[in-house]
Amino acid sequence: MRRALLSVSDKRGIVDFGRGLAELGIELVSTGGTAVALRLGGLEVRTIEDFTGFPEMMDGRVKTLHPRLYAGLLCLRDNPEHLRAAADQGIEFVDLVCVNLYPFERTSARRGVTDQEVVEQIDIGGPTMIRAAAKNFPFAAAIASPESYDAVLQELRESDGRLSLGTREWLAAEAFAATARYDTAIARWFAERAEDFPPLFVRAFEKVTDLPYGENPHQRAAYYAQVGARMDVLSMVRQHQGKQLSFNNLLDLDAARRLVKEFEVPACAIIKHNNPCGVAVGRTVLDAYQRAFACDPLSAFGGVIAVNRRLDEATAQAIAGQFVEVLIGPGYDEDALRALSAKPNARVLEDGERRTLPASDPDLRQVMGGLLVQDRDLALLEERAEMEVVTERKPSEAEWSEMLFAWRVCKHVRSNAIVLARDLATVGIGAGQMSRVDSVRLAIEKAQSSLDGAALASDAFFPFADGPELAIEAGARAIIQPGGSKRDADVVEAANRAGIAMVFTSRRHFRH
Repeated sequence: MRRALLSVSDKRGIVDFGRGLAELGIELVSTGGTAVALRLGGLEVRTIEDFTGFPEMMDGRVKTLHPRLYAGLLCLRDNPEHLRAAADQGIEFVDLVCVNLYPFERTSARRGVTDQEVVEQIDIGGPTMIRAAAKNFPFAAAIASPESYDAVLQELRESDGRLSLGTREWLAAEAFAATARYDTAIARWFAERAEDFPPLFVRAFEKVTDLPYGENPHQRAAYYAQVGARMDVLSMVRQHQGKQLSFNNLLDLDAARRLVKEFEVPACAIIKHNNPCGVAVGRTVLDAYQRAFACDPLSAFGGVIAVNRRLDEATAQAIAGQFVEVLIGPGYDEDALRALSAKPNARVLEDGERRTLPASDPDLRQVMGGLLVQDRDLALLEERAEMEVVTERKPSEAEWSEMLFAWRVCKHVRSNAIVLARDLATVGIGAGQMSRVDSVRLAIEKAQSSLDGAALASDAFFPFADGPELAIEAGARAIIQPGGSKRDADVVEAANRAGIAMVFTSRRHFRH
């Protein structure tokens, strides 16, 4: 290594890195603000103008785009023709490029930012330098992240100013990943301004952590967060205790967080195998937890629990009385954490996330060789004026509350989904059955208490009257469902015969 070009937007550690290179006798070439920072650090720096013989111009838009630089980066130094051309033109080789890019992601994510401000953060020379050095990795090194500085300096010091081929190849892979991420963010910004479902759907994902294993112990796994997303399942989450989160933990944690955020009042959701097995609201978080747990104590064993209120000691003691895989809440009293420490393997998470996903953020599902993209299911049509009472008997105010609570929960249950609720707590849930009447039967069978006066929610219409008839026989007195079946008249007639109330929402909530 004889010459390095340093040009960075993120100046963390750049002076120390430059000093380490200079101590090894490596000449430093730099641009703009990076050169200023290096000089302020007491380092001798050669300007890019001196290197190329061409001035920086147009507010820095043009400074490194010059054949003298790219010939010095791209020359194959074991190719006599390349070496002859370089000698004829007086080309100086560049052995290392340290570049990180303009903060496009951070700028485009800011509230109130103008289009012009975003466009000015599209780096041209930076990605070009990175790609040139990375392409020619047998003879040049491309460093695109401050996190690589220490490792590179250590190897240079230990190897008399040399970097191994393996290291340069590793740096090249990181470099191309960095430019791919950058270009993805730019392409996404332009695409989302133009249309909701662009011809090319591009996203980048960055590894957050390796996981112990996948859905099963023989499967390897890792968790990646989407680059540029406002939040993710682990954003602003602090782990107080417990084992490392697993693949299945994260799936259930995502489901639990989404469900409990549906409610403004104290609420608790218990998730097992990506389905709720108990959901309730209450006067306090302890009340909500106890009533959610009562729905199906057997299934709650080893579940993921989410609450939307700070946990006190009494609630923590109640939860510690069962086997819980993961507990997440917005905060914990010190006494609560002490009570939970009696279960050292339980993963206790604190949710500090206060942001919400934008409504435009799509729902993604991977399929064999492809990706299904859809709008997220946000609409709940909770306004009663937008719903239709289709029976002779109108729902009471209490029945309206029960139906709307069950309807909210139903949206988070795998189809075919049936939710039975009473006193603003689930009392029976039927999930994932191939026929709707079987989901009704399962919800009734799972009930641990009387269903007399319960409300039923169905994520899609009843194709026959058999499902409602089973629920009515078990004690249901109000039903909320989308409607739209060819046999709606038969279903409504069954409800009228039984004297119960039924509401059509005209919108379904399948969750496959």
